Amino acid sequence: MPVTLKEVAERAGVSRSAVSRTFTDGASVSEKMRRKVEKAARDLGYSPNALASSLTTGRTKLIGLISNNFHNPIFLQVFDLFTRGLQDRGLRPLLVNLTDETDPQASVRMLKQYSVDGAVVASSTLPPGFSKAFRDAGVPVVHSFGRYSSAPEVHVVGINNVECGRMAARTLVARGYRKIAFLGGPEAATSTQDRYSGFFSELGAHRDVKTSYSFADAYSFNAGRREMLRLLKSDPAEAYFCGDDVLSIGVLSAIADSGLRVPEDIGIIGLNDMEMARWENIKLTTIHQPIRQIVTSSIELMVAMLDEPDRYPEARIFPCSIVERGTLRSLP
Repeated sequence: MPVTLKEVAERAGVSRSAVSRTFTDGASVSEKMRRKVEKAARDLGYSPNALASSLTTGRTKLIGLISNNFHNPIFLQVFDLFTRGLQDRGLRPLLVNLTDETDPQASVRMLKQYSVDGAVVASSTLPPGFSKAFRDAGVPVVHSFGRYSSAPEVHVVGINNVECGRMAARTLVARGYRKIAFLGGPEAATSTQDRYSGFFSELGAHRDVKTSYSFADAYSFNAGRREMLRLLKSDPAEAYFCGDDVLSIGVLSAIADSGLRVPEDIGIIGLNDMEMARWENIKLTTIHQPIRQIVTSSIELMVAMLDEPDRYPEARIFPCSIVERGTLRSLP
């Protein structure tokens, strides 16, 4: 049988309320009392009951961690960083899979049933209104990898995808490509829309460049491969900005199976700088997204909101950079 709070109190020679206060964050207890209770707890192998504690404090320390793209390997890194970061702060992540889900109300109801203290929406594809639904329901929320806004309605931490699109366009033009294409993820995704917008706004200043675009049906290897195989049946571009690394790797597979070479026949630039992009058999030139900093900043905001739920929404945007590897021709 598990050791009870009563047994710890008897061992320490104190009241049960003193034991309860010792294991309640922020509760008043003398240092002498704390040492006495903690020693008794160690001797007996006692662990405080988190659920029972939540009844006293009104906090569960549960943070809903929500995403809608488990097909993209980049989210293994994202979830690893989030779960470890939250646990290091004494919080417990509650993972929610929203694959193919666009209506936030079911998720809001579920998280409120678990009495979560807050929610992190970790998605670059969901619209701002999705996160706003949590705020409207009284759940503190941070939208990680969300859409940049100068006046956000919820806390947003991520990158400026429009600027990333411009960056990709400038990189391809600088290498002398004159037949350039955008191969994005799902057309309805906010990240796809913004990367597309930045890409073509930059290329609008280069009238000698021929452009085209297409969209994959998901941010996945298979979707990128499938779309590139279709494009190779007609007249492919000289270079592609693929709106995500995993799409790019699918594209590389399709090009290789078609008997063409990268970068000799077709150039590729991705976005994210996921671990797989660095593998020697891939060596993808890409735009580095500072994922670790985004996750750390998101957790900092969530912790701050637990003490200050009405904290004014802010956008924290991190700069990106080009990582040169082997899938684009060299600068002239």
